Amino acid sequence: MSATFDQPTFPSLSNEEISRYSRHLILPEVGMEGQKKLKAARVLCVGTGGLGAPLALYLTAAGVGTIGLVDFDVVEQSNLQRQVIHSEATVGRLKVDSAELMLKSLNQNTNIIKHNTMLTSSNALEIFKDYDIIADGTDNFQTRYLVNDACVLSGKPNAYGSIFRFEGQASVFATEDGPCYRCLYPEPPPPGLVPSCAEGGVLGILPGLVGVIQATEVIKLILGIGEPLVGRLLLVDALGMHFRTMKLRKDPDCPVCGTRQIRELIDYDQFCGVPRATESGSLPTPSRDSAADPPLVDGIPQISVEQLKARMDAGATPFILDVREPHEYAIVNMGAPLIPLGELESNLHRLTFPKTAEIVVYCKSGIRSQRAALILKANGFPNVSNLAGGIVDWADRIDKTLPKY
Repeated sequence: MSATFDQPTFPSLSNEEISRYSRHLILPEVGMEGQKKLKAARVLCVGTGGLGAPLALYLTAAGVGTIGLVDFDVVEQSNLQRQVIHSEATVGRLKVDSAELMLKSLNQNTNIIKHNTMLTSSNALEIFKDYDIIADGTDNFQTRYLVNDACVLSGKPNAYGSIFRFEGQASVFATEDGPCYRCLYPEPPPPGLVPSCAEGGVLGILPGLVGVIQATEVIKLILGIGEPLVGRLLLVDALGMHFRTMKLRKDPDCPVCGTRQIRELIDYDQFCGVPRATESGSLPTPSRDSAADPPLVDGIPQISVEQLKARMDAGATPFILDVREPHEYAIVNMGAPLIPLGELESNLHRLTFPKTAEIVVYCKSGIRSQRAALILKANGFPNVSNLAGGIVDWADRIDKTLPKY
């Protein structure tokens, strides 16, 4: 099944462009007419991280005339293992600025439009309206559902990709006849059920694999050639190097592309039932004032690393519990006992102190430890707090000798 979109009058190619794209031009399926379509196309890349990096690079190299970049993050050293659009020289810079440098060094003919902002329900449709195709390179469910719904409502194809650990997915959603993301996954998973790549890890090469597949789908859509992944979900297993395809059908009861029950974008912070994470992936960080009352999230006090350090210095040290995985503990730890989150309920007998004792739970960034705190409270431990920002904030603001991962 082929999906196309309306194109403006196709621009001509300069002699330099004819030379640059000569390997395209000698393909009958592309030729001069196809290359002009690429030059006239406008593609929005949501995210300039692991997926957005190869996606934007190959679209730029292919001669897509206008590429929009949506991102509000800055380049960190931990990004460089997979986000090949950035470099050591741009660590600390805005990702959209870093990406623009790389893309312009690759192809000066491509017009780069930077949207240095978080994509939200209030700005998504306004940003999407100026583009032909949306390429979803996001890494969280809030934005993934937002992109899907905005694509359906604005009539824009969604070249979708996602990655986690050693596995990936790709498809083309929200075309006129094909399913959307909600036809496959009607609602997001419960908060905290699925860890992010920052929590669960990702093989560095995997986003390159899936991002290139996304770029291929975008180019096929622009040219109107081949068989795009409309109505199909490609599953990638990098460890076994297996590729499987699942057939997808448009769901007539889908609330966004079927019944059209959803007519405007949803406030996804509330929809997902959890406050939007900060750029580091943690829950909102409480005040650093050690005298301030800790804010509550689902009834669990959120204490900052400064507040914990002040209490430790004052001699009122609570019981500190690490709920990460053993391989994370081996990277860096605070010397606290380890009970991984998945084993916590079956190992509560290891907590031999009185249940009324004060407990502070931590993980990498504060997401898993929040779940652990809820488990402890449900099992009769009333005086439990979550260390907001986790060991990442501890290494950032308390003990800078500790490594960060």
